[in-house]
Amino acid sequence: MKKLSLALCRLSLPNPSNPFAVANVRSTEEIWRWKSILSHLLRNKDIEEAQRIFLQIPSPDVHLYTMMINGYSQANRINDALHLFDNMPDRDIASWNSIIKGCLDCGDLCLAHKLFTEMPDRNVISWTSIVNGLAKFGCIDAAEKLFYKMPSRDTAAWNSMITGYCDNGRIQDAQLLFENMPHRNVISWTAMIGGHDQNGDSDKALCLFHQMWVRGIKPTSSTFACLLTACANSPDSELGIQIHAIVIKASYAEENFTLTSLITFYAKCKQIESSSKLLDGVEDRNVFLWTALITGYGLNGRHEEALDEFGKMVRSAIKPNESTFSSSLNSCCGLEALDRGKGIHATAIKQGFDFDIFVGNSLVVMYSKCGDVADGLKMFNSMSKRNLVSWNSIIVGCAQNGYASRALELFDEMSACRIKPDEITFVGLLTACSHSNMIEKGRQIFKLLKENPSVDVRVEHCACMVDIFGRSGNFDEAEEFIRGMSVKPNVMIWLALLSACRVHCNVEIARKAAGEIFNLDPYNSAAYVLLSNIYASAGKWNDVAQTRMMMRSSGIVKIPGSSWITVHESRYEFVCGDRSNPLTTEIDKKLDWLDEKLKEHGYVCEKTFALHDVDDEQKEHSLKYHSEKIAVAFGLIVTANGSNIRVMKNLRVCGDCHTAIKLISMIVEREIVLRDSSRFHHFRDGLCSCGDYW
Repeated sequence: MKKLSLALCRLSLPNPSNPFAVANVRSTEEIWRWKSILSHLLRNKDIEEAQRIFLQIPSPDVHLYTMMINGYSQANRINDALHLFDNMPDRDIASWNSIIKGCLDCGDLCLAHKLFTEMPDRNVISWTSIVNGLAKFGCIDAAEKLFYKMPSRDTAAWNSMITGYCDNGRIQDAQLLFENMPHRNVISWTAMIGGHDQNGDSDKALCLFHQMWVRGIKPTSSTFACLLTACANSPDSELGIQIHAIVIKASYAEENFTLTSLITFYAKCKQIESSSKLLDGVEDRNVFLWTALITGYGLNGRHEEALDEFGKMVRSAIKPNESTFSSSLNSCCGLEALDRGKGIHATAIKQGFDFDIFVGNSLVVMYSKCGDVADGLKMFNSMSKRNLVSWNSIIVGCAQNGYASRALELFDEMSACRIKPDEITFVGLLTACSHSNMIEKGRQIFKLLKENPSVDVRVEHCACMVDIFGRSGNFDEAEEFIRGMSVKPNVMIWLALLSACRVHCNVEIARKAAGEIFNLDPYNSAAYVLLSNIYASAGKWNDVAQTRMMMRSSGIVKIPGSSWITVHESRYEFVCGDRSNPLTTEIDKKLDWLDEKLKEHGYVCEKTFALHDVDDEQKEHSLKYHSEKIAVAFGLIVTANGSNIRVMKNLRVCGDCHTAIKLISMIVEREIVLRDSSRFHHFRDGLCSCGDYW
């Protein structure tokens, strides 16, 4: 159809070699025809053909120039737009406005502002564009000054400033401006509804919609989209269902914008089946609808279905966007599916997203969370543009994977690039110090955090410091730190202290920390299990029995330990003593072989990590069949010689398995990556990346 339309357009073109055609090109009819042809091409995003046609036009008028400037800008070819603008014989306000908007859309605020100051004449559109641009780039104070300097303001200008306030977190200023507007339209109301919701007040957003409805202002699809987002963020999901009914009555249910919001609404309300049904009825699916469903599956922990939908979308020749890739890669993280993540990375390269910063950040996170921080670093180093999210992603990734020194080096590089850290940066740095016993460096980082006026000290930072002091055995300093905290200690703080007590078998402080946890959360199973294990390590079996009795009487069930491994996109999960796998016989043989080899290397099982009320032989047998060892044995059977083995565990790896897997990595000459509930362990040549400090 597109080719046919272009053919018809070309038939109507005058022949440049025909003097008669050239002589009459300035006639109103011919100019209209040129504009019609260019408009058609630009609407279909055929910028190359539009450029070819434009160059054939003798003496284009200012409107034709402006059309091409808009076309270049929309194609992200701002240099071509600027070149055309510079060579215009005449310019009007519309052409100036067009190039300024193009610069803003392409991310060049400085040039847009420079052009604005050079304009010989300005209208309200000129002022509104630059105000909107300044607000969009976070320069809200400068936007505010220009807004109040405007010689005249239309409703669009007021709306632009309201949106700017909302996007920059100044919701009270937005509300005041909204109340003082001489005239409000549906865009004004929609901006405030969306603004209150994105600033954390969904109830106020819903209240505003009620006021708007009472005043008889007809909502648009954008209004319903903002409203449905507010309903998803509000505890009252029933209201969203009622809004859905109104959307249907208002004939907006089939509009893509509203439909996308409906899919997201039901997904956030844990009704993902309703989201799926909405998309089932759509024949002409676009990238936004499909991305909403993929994201929805991910939000509901149904990562397999999310990746299935991504596959269907690609096979349907729908080109993914940045959000599609980000959501799909997030589902790869949820499944620890490194190979599938690599497949999506390949798709991103084919689709031309390999240099996109948003996709690049998601890839860094995916590689790091799947235990392949080396490829995460490669991805980070290949990025031509980086933002704070990029730096945070790789710093946290290095910290979680035991690359503490590299995380700290990256922070120095980040500071040299004048990128300001935020709360997440400091969590990553303190985690790195915690995982590598860098006590003094941890103190320095925390001091730097407290001295930074733009970053608040959060409970996560404090938990890292408690972990740093506690794991190193400095319990006095840990307790003193807790007493002097600027934030109130919560379960996270006391769990950090209790975990440190497990490392050093400090029963006295363990009792105290557990008591604080039970006061805050009487049903915290992790605290009961940790306390019981500490008692067991200290040989206090009566206390162990009492703790277990308390768990039973409170109906608290210990989360069973399990380990899993993904091979060829299939996940295989094991529990302690598991006999359910079809390859159980082969696994037994592999474990027996490993047991012999381990003993040849001087390995003696650490029986303190087995049940206390059985004999030594049973303890040794029990340890041999811990879930992580079974998963490693299975991996050795089903994967190619020399390849890495990646195992995930829902609980912290036990000390005996940690010792054994270190030696196994040397015996089989393979890298074994184990992610437990705390961090990644990279076992290679008989050593672990954690340095036996975890």
